[in-house]
Amino acid sequence: MATADGTFDYKERFGEETARTYFRRVGDRAVSSVGLGTYLGDPTDAVDDALYETVQAALESGVNVLDTAVNYRHQRSERVVGRAVRDSDVDRDAAFVATKGGFVPFDGERPENPAQYVQREFVDRGLVDADDLAAGSHSIAPGFVDAMVDRSLENLGLDTIDLYYVHNPETQLDERPAGEVYDQLEATFERLEERVAAGDIVHYGVATWDAFRVARDHERFLDLGEVISRARSAAKTVGNTATHLRAIQVPFNVYMADAFTVESQEGPDGPQSVLWYAHEAGLSVFTSASLAQGEVLSGVPEDVDAKLSGDTPAQRSLNFARSAPGVTSSLAGTTSPEHARENARAGEFEPLGADAFDAVFE
Repeated sequence: MATADGTFDYKERFGEETARTYFRRVGDRAVSSVGLGTYLGDPTDAVDDALYETVQAALESGVNVLDTAVNYRHQRSERVVGRAVRDSDVDRDAAFVATKGGFVPFDGERPENPAQYVQREFVDRGLVDADDLAAGSHSIAPGFVDAMVDRSLENLGLDTIDLYYVHNPETQLDERPAGEVYDQLEATFERLEERVAAGDIVHYGVATWDAFRVARDHERFLDLGEVISRARSAAKTVGNTATHLRAIQVPFNVYMADAFTVESQEGPDGPQSVLWYAHEAGLSVFTSASLAQGEVLSGVPEDVDAKLSGDTPAQRSLNFARSAPGVTSSLAGTTSPEHARENARAGEFEPLGADAFDAVFE
Protein backbone atom coordinates (compact mmCIF):
# COMPACT_ATOMS: atom_id res chain seq x y z
CA MET A 1 0.00 0.00 0.00
CA ALA A 2 1.00 3.63 -0.31
CA THR A 3 2.77 4.82 2.82
CA ALA A 4 3.78 8.19 4.21
CA ASP A 5 7.47 7.39 3.81
CA GLY A 6 7.06 5.94 0.34
CA THR A 7 4.98 8.78 -1.05
CA PHE A 8 7.08 11.52 0.52
CA ASP A 9 10.24 9.92 -0.87
CA TYR A 10 8.48 9.98 -4.24
CA LYS A 11 7.63 13.64 -3.72
CA GLU A 12 11.28 14.40 -2.97
CA ARG A 13 12.34 12.60 -6.14
CA PHE A 14 10.25 14.93 -8.29
CA GLY A 15 10.22 17.99 -6.05
CA GLU A 16 12.75 20.02 -8.02
CA GLU A 17 10.85 19.44 -11.28
CA THR A 18 7.43 20.49 -10.01
CA ALA A 19 5.85 23.66 -8.71
CA ARG A 20 5.33 24.12 -4.99
CA THR A 21 1.71 22.93 -4.75
CA TYR A 22 1.96 19.96 -7.11
CA PHE A 23 1.98 17.34 -4.37
CA ARG A 24 -0.91 17.39 -1.92
CA ARG A 25 -2.08 15.29 1.00
CA VAL A 26 -4.47 12.39 1.51
CA GLY A 27 -4.14 11.71 5.19
CA ASP A 28 -0.42 11.31 5.76
CA ARG A 29 0.31 10.38 2.13
CA ALA A 30 1.72 12.74 -0.52
CA VAL A 31 -0.11 12.45 -3.84
CA SER A 32 0.35 14.14 -7.19
CA SER A 33 -2.30 16.69 -8.11
CA VAL A 34 -2.39 15.18 -11.60
CA GLY A 35 -3.66 11.61 -11.71
CA LEU A 36 -4.04 8.95 -14.38
CA GLY A 37 -7.52 7.68 -15.28
CA THR A 38 -7.95 4.29 -16.94
CA TYR A 39 -11.52 4.35 -18.29
CA LEU A 40 -10.63 4.93 -21.93
CA GLY A 41 -9.87 2.37 -24.61
CA ASP A 42 -11.41 -0.68 -26.22
CA PRO A 43 -11.19 -4.02 -24.38
CA THR A 44 -8.35 -5.37 -26.53
CA ASP A 45 -4.89 -6.76 -25.95
CA ALA A 46 -3.41 -3.88 -27.93
CA VAL A 47 -4.97 -1.30 -25.61
CA ASP A 48 -3.85 -3.39 -22.61
CA ASP A 49 -0.28 -3.10 -23.84
CA ALA A 50 -0.61 0.65 -24.43
CA LEU A 51 -2.17 1.20 -21.01
CA TYR A 52 0.59 -0.82 -19.33
CA GLU A 53 3.22 1.47 -20.89
CA THR A 54 1.13 4.52 -19.97
CA VAL A 55 0.94 3.56 -16.29
CA GLN A 56 4.70 3.00 -16.28
CA ALA A 57 5.27 6.37 -17.96
CA ALA A 58 3.00 8.16 -15.48
CA LEU A 59 4.78 6.70 -12.45
CA GLU A 60 8.16 7.57 -13.93
CA SER A 61 7.03 11.15 -14.65
CA GLY A 62 5.75 12.21 -11.23
CA VAL A 63 2.17 10.94 -11.31
CA ASN A 64 1.53 8.55 -8.43
CA VAL A 65 -2.29 8.66 -8.40
CA LEU A 66 -3.75 5.78 -10.43
CA ASP A 67 -7.53 5.59 -10.75
CA THR A 68 -9.47 2.61 -12.09
CA ALA A 69 -12.66 0.56 -11.49
CA VAL A 70 -13.62 -3.09 -11.63
CA ASN A 71 -15.88 -2.46 -14.64
CA TYR A 72 -13.44 -0.34 -16.67
CA ARG A 73 -12.73 -2.08 -19.95
CA HIS A 74 -14.40 -5.21 -18.56
CA GLN A 75 -11.88 -5.68 -15.70
CA ARG A 76 -8.92 -5.29 -18.04
CA SER A 77 -7.92 -1.87 -16.67
CA GLU A 78 -7.57 -3.12 -13.12
CA ARG A 79 -5.49 -6.08 -14.28
CA VAL A 80 -3.18 -3.85 -16.30
CA VAL A 81 -2.80 -1.27 -13.53
CA GLY A 82 -1.88 -3.95 -11.02
CA ARG A 83 0.65 -5.56 -13.34
CA ALA A 84 2.23 -2.22 -14.22
CA VAL A 85 2.52 -1.22 -10.55
CA ARG A 86 4.06 -4.55 -9.63
CA ASP A 87 6.56 -4.34 -12.51
CA SER A 88 7.44 -0.66 -12.05
CA ASP A 89 10.81 0.57 -10.85
CA VAL A 90 8.76 2.86 -8.60
CA ASP A 91 8.13 1.12 -5.28
CA ARG A 92 4.59 0.00 -4.50
CA ASP A 93 4.53 2.14 -1.36
CA ALA A 94 4.91 5.26 -3.51
CA ALA A 95 1.86 4.55 -5.72
CA PHE A 96 -1.64 5.59 -4.61
CA VAL A 97 -4.08 3.15 -6.21
CA ALA A 98 -7.83 3.84 -6.22
CA THR A 99 -10.57 1.67 -7.64
CA LYS A 100 -14.37 1.43 -7.52
CA GLY A 101 -17.26 -0.99 -7.27
CA GLY A 102 -20.93 -0.58 -8.16
CA PHE A 103 -21.40 -1.54 -11.78
CA VAL A 104 -21.58 -5.25 -12.59
CA PRO A 105 -18.39 -6.00 -14.55
CA PHE A 106 -18.08 -8.13 -17.65
CA ASP A 107 -14.99 -10.30 -17.89
CA GLY A 108 -12.55 -9.32 -20.61
CA GLU A 109 -15.17 -8.65 -23.27
CA ARG A 110 -18.83 -7.82 -23.63
CA PRO A 111 -20.93 -11.01 -23.59
CA GLU A 112 -23.39 -11.71 -26.38
CA ASN A 113 -26.28 -11.59 -23.91
CA PRO A 114 -25.44 -9.24 -21.01
CA ALA A 115 -28.63 -9.99 -19.08
CA GLN A 116 -27.98 -13.73 -19.15
CA TYR A 117 -24.38 -13.12 -18.10
CA VAL A 118 -25.42 -11.03 -15.08
CA GLN A 119 -27.99 -13.64 -14.08
CA ARG A 120 -25.56 -16.56 -14.44
CA GLU A 121 -22.38 -15.02 -13.03
CA PHE A 122 -23.78 -12.77 -10.31
CA VAL A 123 -27.40 -13.48 -9.37
CA ASP A 124 -27.29 -17.27 -9.56
CA ARG A 125 -23.99 -17.33 -7.68
CA GLY A 126 -25.40 -15.23 -4.88
CA LEU A 127 -23.11 -12.25 -5.44
CA VAL A 128 -26.05 -9.89 -5.88
CA ASP A 129 -29.79 -10.02 -5.33
CA ALA A 130 -31.77 -9.19 -8.46
CA ASP A 131 -33.89 -6.78 -6.41
CA ASP A 132 -30.77 -4.76 -5.58
CA LEU A 133 -29.90 -4.13 -9.24
CA ALA A 134 -30.66 -0.83 -10.95
CA ALA A 135 -31.00 -1.03 -14.73
CA GLY A 136 -29.98 -4.66 -14.36
CA SER A 137 -26.34 -3.65 -13.99
CA HIS A 138 -25.67 -1.60 -10.83
CA SER A 139 -25.74 -2.34 -7.12
CA ILE A 140 -24.39 -0.77 -3.93
CA ALA A 141 -25.64 -3.57 -1.69
CA PRO A 142 -23.04 -4.47 0.95
CA GLY A 143 -22.63 -8.08 -0.17
CA PHE A 144 -22.07 -7.08 -3.78
CA VAL A 145 -19.60 -4.30 -2.98
CA ASP A 146 -17.78 -6.65 -0.60
CA ALA A 147 -17.46 -9.20 -3.39
CA MET A 148 -16.17 -6.51 -5.73
CA VAL A 149 -13.47 -5.53 -3.22
CA ASP A 150 -12.31 -9.14 -3.41
CA ARG A 151 -12.49 -9.08 -7.21
CA SER A 152 -10.48 -5.86 -7.39
CA LEU A 153 -7.80 -7.18 -5.04
CA GLU A 154 -7.51 -10.26 -7.24
CA ASN A 155 -7.42 -8.26 -10.47
CA LEU A 156 -4.83 -5.81 -9.15
CA GLY A 157 -2.69 -8.47 -7.52
CA LEU A 158 -2.06 -6.06 -4.65
CA ASP A 159 -2.44 -6.68 -0.94
CA THR A 160 -4.20 -3.41 -0.21
CA ILE A 161 -6.27 -0.83 -2.08
CA ASP A 162 -5.41 2.73 -1.03
CA LEU A 163 -8.84 4.22 -1.80
CA TYR A 164 -11.99 2.28 -2.62
CA TYR A 165 -15.01 4.15 -4.00
CA VAL A 166 -18.66 3.21 -4.04
CA HIS A 167 -19.28 3.92 -7.70
CA ASN A 168 -22.09 6.25 -8.81
CA PRO A 169 -24.59 5.49 -6.03
CA GLU A 170 -27.02 7.96 -7.59
CA THR A 171 -27.76 5.28 -10.20
CA GLN A 172 -29.88 3.61 -7.52
CA LEU A 173 -32.17 6.65 -7.38
CA ASP A 174 -33.67 5.48 -10.67
CA GLU A 175 -35.11 2.47 -8.83
CA ARG A 176 -35.67 3.46 -5.18
CA PRO A 177 -36.22 6.54 -2.96
CA ALA A 178 -33.31 8.47 -1.51
CA GLY A 179 -33.92 7.19 2.02
CA GLU A 180 -33.38 3.60 0.89
CA VAL A 181 -30.21 4.61 -0.98
CA TYR A 182 -28.77 6.25 2.14
CA ASP A 183 -29.70 3.15 4.18
CA GLN A 184 -27.91 0.92 1.71
CA LEU A 185 -24.88 3.21 1.65
CA GLU A 186 -24.66 3.03 5.43
CA ALA A 187 -24.80 -0.77 5.36
CA THR A 188 -22.10 -0.84 2.70
CA PHE A 189 -19.96 1.64 4.63
CA GLU A 190 -20.13 -0.76 7.59
CA ARG A 191 -18.71 -3.48 5.36
CA LEU A 192 -16.00 -1.15 4.07
CA GLU A 193 -15.08 -0.12 7.62
CA GLU A 194 -14.59 -3.83 8.33
CA ARG A 195 -12.41 -4.16 5.24
CA VAL A 196 -10.30 -1.27 6.53
CA ALA A 197 -9.88 -3.05 9.85
CA ALA A 198 -8.85 -6.20 7.96
CA GLY A 199 -6.18 -4.27 6.04
CA ASP A 200 -7.77 -4.79 2.62
CA ILE A 201 -8.38 -1.09 1.99
CA VAL A 202 -6.95 2.04 3.64
CA HIS A 203 -9.76 4.53 3.00
CA TYR A 204 -13.03 4.60 1.10
CA GLY A 205 -15.05 7.21 -0.70
CA VAL A 206 -17.90 7.89 -3.09
CA ALA A 207 -17.32 8.43 -6.82
CA THR A 208 -20.16 10.24 -8.56
CA TRP A 209 -21.19 11.78 -11.83
CA ASP A 210 -24.36 13.73 -11.00
CA ALA A 211 -25.05 13.26 -7.29
CA PHE A 212 -23.20 16.11 -5.60
CA ARG A 213 -23.11 18.76 -8.34
CA VAL A 214 -26.77 18.96 -9.35
CA ALA A 215 -29.44 21.10 -7.68
CA ARG A 216 -31.15 19.73 -4.57
CA ASP A 217 -34.41 19.15 -6.44
CA HIS A 218 -32.70 17.10 -9.17
CA GLU A 219 -33.79 13.48 -9.37
CA ARG A 220 -30.18 12.30 -8.96
CA PHE A 221 -29.17 14.57 -6.07
CA LEU A 222 -27.50 13.14 -2.98
CA ASP A 223 -26.73 15.15 0.14
CA LEU A 224 -23.04 14.90 1.02
CA GLY A 225 -23.75 15.83 4.64
CA GLU A 226 -26.10 12.87 4.92
CA VAL A 227 -23.52 10.58 3.30
CA ILE A 228 -20.91 11.71 5.84
CA SER A 229 -23.37 11.18 8.68
CA ARG A 230 -24.09 7.64 7.47
CA ALA A 231 -20.34 6.91 7.30
CA ARG A 232 -19.90 8.10 10.87
CA SER A 233 -22.74 5.86 12.00
CA ALA A 234 -21.22 2.94 10.12
CA ALA A 235 -17.86 3.43 11.82
CA LYS A 236 -19.53 3.58 15.24
CA THR A 237 -21.53 0.43 14.54
CA VAL A 238 -18.43 -1.64 13.77
CA GLY A 239 -16.44 -0.16 16.64
CA ASN A 240 -14.06 2.11 14.75
CA THR A 241 -13.21 5.34 16.54
CA ALA A 242 -13.58 7.47 13.38
CA THR A 243 -14.91 7.05 9.88
CA HIS A 244 -12.51 6.09 7.10
CA LEU A 245 -14.60 7.93 4.51
CA ARG A 246 -11.82 10.04 3.04
CA ALA A 247 -12.70 11.22 -0.46
CA ILE A 248 -15.23 11.98 -3.14
CA GLN A 249 -14.84 12.02 -6.88
CA VAL A 250 -16.77 14.51 -9.02
CA PRO A 251 -16.48 15.63 -12.65
CA PHE A 252 -14.94 19.07 -13.01
CA ASN A 253 -13.42 20.92 -15.95
CA VAL A 254 -13.52 24.24 -17.72
CA TYR A 255 -16.74 23.25 -19.53
CA MET A 256 -18.36 21.43 -16.60
CA ALA A 257 -17.79 23.55 -13.51
CA ASP A 258 -21.01 22.71 -11.63
CA ALA A 259 -19.09 21.29 -8.67
CA PHE A 260 -17.93 24.86 -8.00
CA THR A 261 -20.81 26.95 -9.32
CA VAL A 262 -23.89 25.03 -8.11
CA GLU A 263 -24.52 25.57 -4.39
CA SER A 264 -26.35 22.30 -3.83
CA GLN A 265 -24.99 21.32 -0.41
CA GLU A 266 -26.30 22.81 2.81
CA GLY A 267 -23.37 24.18 4.80
CA PRO A 268 -23.44 25.59 8.34
CA ASP A 269 -23.88 29.12 7.00
CA GLY A 270 -26.10 28.33 4.02
CA PRO A 271 -25.83 26.69 0.59
CA GLN A 272 -22.36 25.73 -0.66
CA SER A 273 -20.83 24.08 -3.68
CA VAL A 274 -19.73 20.50 -3.18
CA LEU A 275 -16.09 21.56 -3.55
CA TRP A 276 -16.33 23.98 -0.64
CA TYR A 277 -18.45 21.62 1.43
CA ALA A 278 -16.05 18.71 0.97
CA HIS A 279 -13.07 20.94 1.71
CA GLU A 280 -14.56 22.16 4.97
CA ALA A 281 -15.57 18.60 5.89
CA GLY A 282 -11.97 17.46 5.50
CA LEU A 283 -12.58 15.24 2.49
CA SER A 284 -10.14 14.91 -0.39
CA VAL A 285 -11.63 15.69 -3.80
CA PHE A 286 -10.52 13.92 -6.96
CA THR A 287 -11.85 15.40 -10.20
CA SER A 288 -12.83 13.16 -13.09
CA ALA A 289 -13.26 14.28 -16.72
CA SER A 290 -10.66 16.97 -16.02
CA LEU A 291 -9.99 17.28 -19.76
CA ALA A 292 -13.72 17.28 -20.59
CA GLN A 293 -13.28 13.86 -22.18
CA GLY A 294 -10.88 15.36 -24.71
CA GLU A 295 -12.95 18.42 -25.62
CA VAL A 296 -10.32 20.80 -24.24
CA LEU A 297 -7.67 19.41 -26.59
CA SER A 298 -9.20 21.45 -29.38
CA GLY A 299 -8.90 24.58 -27.27
CA VAL A 300 -9.80 26.19 -23.97
CA PRO A 301 -12.14 29.23 -24.01
CA GLU A 302 -9.90 32.23 -24.71
CA ASP A 303 -10.93 34.28 -21.67
CA VAL A 304 -10.01 31.37 -19.38
CA ASP A 305 -7.02 30.18 -21.36
CA ALA A 306 -5.30 33.54 -21.00
CA LYS A 307 -5.26 33.18 -17.22
CA LEU A 308 -3.75 29.67 -17.14
CA SER A 309 -0.15 28.47 -17.24
CA GLY A 310 1.00 25.52 -19.32
CA ASP A 311 2.49 24.76 -22.71
CA THR A 312 -0.49 22.82 -24.10
CA PRO A 313 -4.30 22.95 -23.82
CA ALA A 314 -4.21 19.75 -21.77
CA GLN A 315 -1.74 21.20 -19.28
CA ARG A 316 -3.67 24.44 -18.94
CA SER A 317 -6.93 22.54 -18.48
CA LEU A 318 -5.45 20.35 -15.78
CA ASN A 319 -4.14 23.47 -14.09
CA PHE A 320 -7.65 24.91 -14.18
CA ALA A 321 -9.12 21.79 -12.54
CA ARG A 322 -6.48 21.57 -9.83
CA SER A 323 -6.90 25.28 -9.06
CA ALA A 324 -10.38 24.75 -7.65
CA PRO A 325 -10.75 24.92 -3.87
CA GLY A 326 -10.28 21.63 -2.09
CA VAL A 327 -9.14 19.65 -5.14
CA THR A 328 -6.52 17.05 -4.25
CA SER A 329 -5.88 15.54 -7.67
CA SER A 330 -7.29 15.96 -11.17
CA LEU A 331 -7.55 12.81 -13.25
CA ALA A 332 -6.85 12.61 -16.95
CA GLY A 333 -7.56 9.41 -18.84
CA THR A 334 -5.22 8.27 -21.60
CA THR A 335 -3.63 5.17 -23.07
CA SER A 336 -0.74 7.15 -24.53
CA PRO A 337 2.59 7.27 -22.67
CA GLU A 338 3.38 10.53 -24.48
CA HIS A 339 0.15 12.12 -23.25
CA ALA A 340 0.78 10.85 -19.72
CA ARG A 341 4.16 12.59 -19.73
CA GLU A 342 2.61 15.76 -21.16
CA ASN A 343 -0.06 15.77 -18.46
CA ALA A 344 2.56 15.26 -15.75
CA ARG A 345 4.39 18.35 -16.97
CA ALA A 346 1.35 20.44 -16.01
CA GLY A 347 2.85 20.15 -12.54
CA GLU A 348 5.78 22.32 -13.57
CA PHE A 349 3.41 25.30 -13.49
CA GLU A 350 1.59 26.80 -10.52
CA PRO A 351 -2.21 26.60 -10.70
CA LEU A 352 -4.33 29.72 -10.26
CA GLY A 353 -4.46 31.33 -6.87
CA ALA A 354 -7.81 31.61 -5.11
CA ASP A 355 -8.54 35.17 -6.27
CA ALA A 356 -7.56 34.45 -9.87
CA PHE A 357 -9.69 31.29 -9.90
CA ASP A 358 -12.71 33.14 -8.55
CA ALA A 359 -12.20 35.85 -11.17
CA VAL A 360 -12.77 33.29 -13.94
CA PHE A 361 -16.43 33.12 -12.87
CA GLU A 362 -17.05 36.85 -12.48
